[in-house]
Amino acid sequence: MTAPDPLRSFRGVVAATLILEGIVVLLALPVVAKLGDGLATWQGVLVGALALALFLTCAVAGRPWGIAVALGLQLVLIASWFAVPALGVLGLVFGLVWLCLLWFRREVAKRVAESTSDS
Repeated sequence: MTAPDPLRSFRGVVAATLILEGIVVLLALPVVAKLGDGLATWQGVLVGALALALFLTCAVAGRPWGIAVALGLQLVLIASWFAVPALGVLGLVFGLVWLCLLWFRREVAKRVAESTSDS
């Protein structure tokens, strides 16, 4: 019997983070409605498109390139600062979350490698 892969659970954490981030990005819609030009403008479409992209990225979170797509969306969120400053702030906050997740993943992989080399 083989031991379960501890990095496999990382896919679930990635998907959960993307869903949470998508919900938080959708919460920027009232900001766009109140402070921006309204929901029917390109700013509202940008917020909706980014939230949809975050939700859809959950489907590819387990692929080898899924993390790269998620990190690319973080860069898009940060770059959206010029369109909707609230999105830029969210991009920075969730960028820090992604850095922590990647650090945790690296630590787990390192400890798994150390434990398998001992046996």
